[in-house]
Amino acid sequence: PFDASGRRHTSFAAVDVMPEIDDNVEIIINPVDLRVDTFRASGAGGQHINKTDSAVRMTHIPTGVVVQCQSERSQIQNREQCMKLLRAKLFELERQKQQDKKSEIGGDYQAIEWGSQIRSYVFHPYNLVKDHRTSREVGNVHAVMDGELEPFIEAYLKSGLGK
Repeated sequence: PFDASGRRHTSFAAVDVMPEIDDNVEIIINPVDLRVDTFRASGAGGQHINKTDSAVRMTHIPTGVVVQCQSERSQIQNREQCMKLLRAKLFELERQKQQDKKSEIGGDYQAIEWGSQIRSYVFHPYNLVKDHRTSREVGNVHAVMDGELEPFIEAYLKSGLGK
């Protein structure tokens, strides 16, 4: 705990325990879940644009996401473009859901600095682990380091801080 000059060294560590959430989102769109509307596009394009229903609007019924494309000359190209846009929007929606889920289970975060520690571990000159939230102290640092956290968990639950 001391260097050659006799100064004490202190270390801080933050631990975040969270379940893994699958980041590999594959967007599969069931054609039954789509409502496809075609209509005449607006803007420049001459006689062709006024005679064909080349613009496409797709609605993903389960989520209510709507995309529209009229930038291409043919309906087939606009459909393909709409599917790309729809996949991108559904992917973003799924990514946001996962982010919200992570935030929900993440809990509160504090700065890693003096005064915000939850527990202090003293290895030298004496053995002591103290939980600052509940004032519970244990004299066997090595047992705590080996995973014996029950005294701290029990004190935390009895204190009512976890509500």
